[in-house]
Amino acid sequence: MNGRFPSLPLLPSDSGPDGVPGATDLALGRAGEPPALRADAARNRTRLLEAASGLVAECGAANLTMEALATAAGVGKGTVFRRFGDRAGLFLALLDHREQQLQAAFLSGPPPLGPDAPALERLHAFGPAVLRHERDHHDLILAARTDPVRPYSVPAARLRLAHVVMLLRRAGVTGDAELIAHTLLGSLDTALVHHLVVERGLPLDRLEAGWHTLVDRLLPAR
Repeated sequence: MNGRFPSLPLLPSDSGPDGVPGATDLALGRAGEPPALRADAARNRTRLLEAASGLVAECGAANLTMEALATAAGVGKGTVFRRFGDRAGLFLALLDHREQQLQAAFLSGPPPLGPDAPALERLHAFGPAVLRHERDHHDLILAARTDPVRPYSVPAARLRLAHVVMLLRRAGVTGDAELIAHTLLGSLDTALVHHLVVERGLPLDRLEAGWHTLVDRLLPAR
């Protein structure tokens, strides 16, 4: 999720057949992928991210500094700042790979999360997948949040929103699909998941059950 990408409104002109941005349009910046780099620059970026991942695993995201990364990667500190801008940019770059894996699962992976399952089954599967993702990477995600509004405008967030809107409409949920999707995604917020699981000690399966209850209550009575 990279804040360098501009925020695009959910407008019909950007929409696919379901009235939401087409997956192809948003996929161009799914997780804030950087522009194509020269081979040597790409190798340097990979080396920096590998070194940063090792440091995070060793000392935690809160203790990762640009100076420590430069030392671990054997480059000058200026190189690190030129590549990532600041610590938030570094954290976002580290999250890109994890986010791309999640996106691949719900855009083209196997059922029930992927496209070969009915919309309602995919919607039920989406919540637990994101909950696990947010729990597993909460330290990086929270460390990258330097702007309270930024998480809503990055391409990865807009792709999640468009995906949930599409599933809601295909599942026959009535009402304002975009606002309903925002409400559902709010229950998966990283800070909330961290608070409930780590600070309150709630088991993750209880949060997953809550997601399923929310989804079921959206459906018209049968």
